[in-house]
Amino acid sequence: NHDFSDLMLKDGDNQNVSCDMGNEALNVSESNRDSPRSFLLTINLKEGRNLVIRDRCGTSDPYVKFKLDGKTFYKSKVVYKNLNPTWNETFSLPVKDLNQKLYIKVYDRDLTTDDFMGSASVVLSDLEIDKVNELSLPLDDPSSMEEDMGVILVDMSLSLRDGDSKRGHNRVRQDSSSVGSPQSYRLSETLKKSQLWTSVVSVTLVQAEELLLDTQGGQLFVRFRLGEQSYKSKNHCKVANPQWRERFTFNKFLEGPEILEVELWSKEGRRTEECLGMCEVDLSRIPFDRRQLFTHTLGRGRLVFLLTLKTCSTVSISDLCAAPLDEPQERQNQLDSYSLKKSLKNLHDVGYLQVKVIKATDVLAADLNGKSDPFCVLELGNDRLQTHTIYKSLNPEWNKAFTFPVKDVHDVLVVTIFDEDGDKAPDFLGKVAIPLLSIRRGQQITFQLKKEDLGGLSKGSITLELDVIFNPVRASIRTFQPQERRFLEDNPKFSKKALARNVLRVQTQYRAIISTLQYIKSCFQWESVQRSLLAFLVFVVTVWYWEFYMLPLFLVLLILRNYLRIRSGWVSHDLESERRGLMEKIHMVQETIITLQNLLDEIASFGERIKNTFNWSVPFLSMLAFLVFVIATVITYYIPIRYIVLIWGINKFTKKLRNPYSIDNNEVLDFLSRVPSDVQKIQYSEVRPSRKKKIL
Repeated sequence: NHDFSDLMLKDGDNQNVSCDMGNEALNVSESNRDSPRSFLLTINLKEGRNLVIRDRCGTSDPYVKFKLDGKTFYKSKVVYKNLNPTWNETFSLPVKDLNQKLYIKVYDRDLTTDDFMGSASVVLSDLEIDKVNELSLPLDDPSSMEEDMGVILVDMSLSLRDGDSKRGHNRVRQDSSSVGSPQSYRLSETLKKSQLWTSVVSVTLVQAEELLLDTQGGQLFVRFRLGEQSYKSKNHCKVANPQWRERFTFNKFLEGPEILEVELWSKEGRRTEECLGMCEVDLSRIPFDRRQLFTHTLGRGRLVFLLTLKTCSTVSISDLCAAPLDEPQERQNQLDSYSLKKSLKNLHDVGYLQVKVIKATDVLAADLNGKSDPFCVLELGNDRLQTHTIYKSLNPEWNKAFTFPVKDVHDVLVVTIFDEDGDKAPDFLGKVAIPLLSIRRGQQITFQLKKEDLGGLSKGSITLELDVIFNPVRASIRTFQPQERRFLEDNPKFSKKALARNVLRVQTQYRAIISTLQYIKSCFQWESVQRSLLAFLVFVVTVWYWEFYMLPLFLVLLILRNYLRIRSGWVSHDLESERRGLMEKIHMVQETIITLQNLLDEIASFGERIKNTFNWSVPFLSMLAFLVFVIATVITYYIPIRYIVLIWGINKFTKKLRNPYSIDNNEVLDFLSRVPSDVQKIQYSEVRPSRKKKIL
């Protein structure tokens, strides 16, 4: 067996140790038999001083990356809101060539792209061997105008290694049976610890009180932040006492931040935002399972919200051989926890999901060498876990088991494969989306990877084994509660494809409604004597014996009818192919825009005609509507509505029989068609000529 340093990354970063680096370390160890010049570099990252500001709040969230030979081999934890961070992290790296530079880069953690805060470098040959070198490294950025970017304090030591050396701090033992098999090495305990949350913070945003506002225009929203998790409330019109009534949750990690930041923002237009005030809550002082009411005074008013801290023990990462639900006792415990007899206990805990990420096959090659460095990210709602990285492979095997708490059985498990790309953002390789209700328990399934928008197939496939256990009563209750929103959703961008698809969806619904109305109209027209006679009898009997329970009964019969049609195979779910030629796409865009233009015009005109009926835009029509409403009021006062509907129905059914050549009409729509819309009012308005002064 050979020992080599654990090059595992922290803070949930996807840049885990490369098995190729591990094998390289093993080769270095073996080469020591021939060459004794092999070294162990031990680094103690201590602290930073006077680092630069990168956030709008006047501080930064710094972390450090260490790079050697073009590869990132270590990433520190993030220290939030601190320009003088303290890390005190120690790690080791086997080195065989001292004629190279070690690069130290500092970044500010952000939700989207991390900001660069400066870098420094150390030539390894300048270090004294078998001695602790205390270094104060000034940071620099050639593209920045800032002169002083702060310093990083580190201790470095070089020591000679032989084949049996056991020096170093964070080490992983590699069995001889696993040498050369990157897929079999175990996930770092540090990486797992950085991903697993131990408790959940439930936040209920209630309202703001007595806000002092400069202007009445614009909107208000509240932003909550716990470490890297950030939630933005819905926009509310700017008033002195806005009420949101929103609930969401944050995951609290064992070594994560304890401070919950709350900010009240004012927004005017698309980009102009102003912070009206902020406050902080120390979560370490909040007891578990007790709801706490907070009323914090901000600079211009008060903010009211509730916090509840609950433990969470159902999230885990393990090897396939130690999957929780594979143990009979653990499976039975979970079945008991979500059994029907415990349906009314802990209603927020709906179920338990286990995902085995086994392997991927024939994924896209994202690197110049024709390979990829794939890792897998699993997302369920706002919960997120990930695998380690398999380097230089198009057929990675992760062989890991993940478990999630299920908050809503209607959630969708999204599994995405990325290519690790050093300091840059990872490249997308493929994605699958699996609704929890579609999971067949315990079956191993291979899914074809899809594109980022899930609209078409990508290259490759992924093999998963899924198992979900949930309580149907809790799931049913949760269905009638607000759905959990994403923490921070991307701003929507214009897409011709999405616009065409949405217009097509509206047209499909419109055609279905028109088809239903045509069917009803055919009953009035007696196109089929048997159908019209049956419809007439059903109408008379229903109206005469009408009770309110008949409405849900009708919906029950409609659902049962469609269920039987689906079971019998009468209904197909074929999807229309979206492959089109260039000219077809151009015509499709034109037709889509014209259809959307006409649709918006009809909707706007319909609403404006109703408005103009009541605001006396055309006095004759408004007076006519007034008289009709007066007559309708008198009639409905003296005659029961049942008889009025019956008379109306008999008139509609017998109109064709009384006058075979009558023209169909809808009296309400015919009346509204005479009322001008706002556009027509402008077009029909008189243009008054300007008066010119007489010249004497």
